[in-house]
Order: sequence, then structure tokens, then C-alpha cells
Amino acid sequence: MPEIKASTILHVDMDAFFASVEEADDPTLKGKAVVVGAGPRAVVTSANYLARTFGIRAAMPVAQARRLAPQAIFLPNRHHRYGEVSTQVMSIFNDFSPLVEPLSLDEAFLDVSGATRLIGSAREIGHQIRSRVETELQITCSVGISTTKLIAKLASGRCKPNGLLEIAHDRVLEFLHPLPVRELWGVGPKTAEALTRLGLQTIGDIAQTPRATLVRALGSSQGESLYELAWGRDFREVAASVSDKSIGAEETFARDIDDNEELLAELLRVTERASRRLRDQELATRTISIKIRFSDFTTITRSKSIDLPTDSTQEIYDQVRRLFTALGLVRARVRLVGVRLENLESEAGLVEQLTLGGREQGWRQVDKALDRARRRFGGGALKPARLIESESESGERAGEP
Repeated sequence: MPEIKASTILHVDMDAFFASVEEADDPTLKGKAVVVGAGPRAVVTSANYLARTFGIRAAMPVAQARRLAPQAIFLPNRHHRYGEVSTQVMSIFNDFSPLVEPLSLDEAFLDVSGATRLIGSAREIGHQIRSRVETELQITCSVGISTTKLIAKLASGRCKPNGLLEIAHDRVLEFLHPLPVRELWGVGPKTAEALTRLGLQTIGDIAQTPRATLVRALGSSQGESLYELAWGRDFREVAASVSDKSIGAEETFARDIDDNEELLAELLRVTERASRRLRDQELATRTISIKIRFSDFTTITRSKSIDLPTDSTQEIYDQVRRLFTALGLVRARVRLVGVRLENLESEAGLVEQLTLGGREQGWRQVDKALDRARRRFGGGALKPARLIESESESGERAGEP
């Protein structure tokens, strides 16, 4: 008799994460429609479940969301705060398993096969995780459990909000095959269109289609992959990840800006946000990129790699300023600026270089002191004088944390 495979893969997904953090920090928001995203040209980044009943969804323009629910409370993004809570969430996950694979700030896969003997079944572990997240952080999460990453993720999406759903090995096809094709991993709009042309509406339809037909229509790699996944065969393991591949921050303005000094102040603001997240994760960067989006939505990016890794706001901003200045913009109307830090590595290498005298420590010591003050007194406790001046001159911006 074949051995029955146990469910040991969890997909844990926070419920309306950004909005839930805002409600946890301000209990007076409970029972109200809450939308994260503010400013006439910003977009919604999160909406609680009450706000969603009015049709509000992530990525929707805030102006449209206000028309749907003028009574809703619209809040600016606080990216650093969401990063802090995400770190606490991941810490809870790591108490149950060393095999944690974050997908974003608010979701991760866990392989709990090594914990079931000590703690209990995957289902019991899922209940404990949900309890700790709610008790310690005052937010909720949904947990999908199965034998593979694909099914665990699909399951978590079907028990939201604040639920738990386990799909046992012998129920996988019963659960999977009625779902629409777009639910399958790797099916984007173009692939969904190609599958529709073949008359395939459900994952079960894909499973019953000859493998060769899928390969002809979609190409060898994707055709093979979708055929296997449609039969619930997902061989990917949970890969513990210590960091994001890149860290970034963006700012969309309430009005177009055509003054270069003002744009440099905004670039300093987003550099501060990105570099704080870098230090929070104990990482350093070797590649710094800027993103500029003009009023006609034309977007350009420029990047620079440096010899020595850094986590210093000032050192990163020096490169950002040079990249921006090199563009030679003259009264160009800009609606968005962004900074992205890539080619990341552990802070340990940076500390070694500092110890060996490879670079000056001054700015890094200042950053560490500022970070400690912000954690104690709040994200807006300290900031460069240049930013205080720009705020008093320009007023509120869309999407500022």
C-alpha cells in the first residue's frame, strides 16, 4: 500500500496587511472602511475588508476609490512601519521552522516537516501561528496547508480572511481541477488568452489536454510546467531566504514637479526610506538605481554599481544625486521618483571593511543613531533639515509614509 504523503507545507498570508497594521496602531479605526493610499494621484496599496465591499481594490487610483466610498478613511503609506511589523511576523514564523521562504512583506511559505514531532500536526502549527500573530501583533492571517507550495497558496486564498484550510493529499485534484486556469502558477493574461483559444477554462481542462498540445501552444517550458501543475505535481521545495533581491521606495507626487532642487529633496526622502529598510535587514548594497516618471508617464531608470558595499543613507544619496544630475533635466515635469538598491549582500562584509579601515565610519554611525531614535520615538522623529524645509514649502504629498 503506497505511503500517504503528509501535509507539511504552509502558506501564511496576512489579511489586508497595511490596513490591518493601521487599525492595530489606531484602534479607533476598527469598524470603519480603511484605505491605505492618499493624495489625488496616488493608488490604493491596501484596503480592509469593509472598504472592499464598496468595490475598492489594490492598485485602483485613490480618486476612484474616494468616489466609491467617500466616507472611507484614507491614510498615507507608512512603509517603514509595515517593514517593522513584517519583521515581527517573520520572527514568529521562524519560531516554528527554519525553512521560511518570504514572498513579500506579508506572506511566506513554511516547511514544518521537522516540527511536527515536537509541536503537532501542520494544522495544529497553523492554528498556533494564527493565534500568536493575532495576540502579539493585533492583526490576522490566513493559512493554507497541503503537500505542495502550489496547493498551500491556493488554499490560503480560499479561507480569507482569518481562516485555515488544509487540502490533504487525497483531495488535491478534487480541490484543484474546478478552479479557473488563471489560478494556476505561471498563468498571466497572455497565457490565459492562449488557453482560452484552446477552449480551456478550468485547471481540470488543462489536465485533460495532451501534453504535446500544450507544448505546441505555449512552448516547451511553459507547456510542460502547466501540465504537471494541473495534476498537482509541484516539486519545488521551500527555500529559506534571508532577504529581498532588491529594496526600493517610490514617491508619486500630488502635482507634477519641475524644479530640480525639489526633485532632489524628494529623492533624498525615498533614499532615506530604502536605506532604512536595508539596515533593518542587516544588508548592504553595491548597485543603486533611480527611477524617474514624467507627466506623460514616460519612465527612465539609471543605475550605478560601486566598488564597496554600503548601507549609509548619505553614501547612497551621493550616488542618487549624481545619477539624477547626469540626466540634465531642464524644467521637466516629473510625477514620480524612485530609488532601488540591488546586488545586496550581508552587512557582515561591510563591518569587516570598516574594521580593516577600508572606509570611513562617520555616516554609518550617524545612521545607526538615527535608526535607534526612530525606533524609540517613531518614524518621523528625526529627518534631514532639507526634508523639513521641503515639507513646509510643498505641503502634503501623495503616498508619503
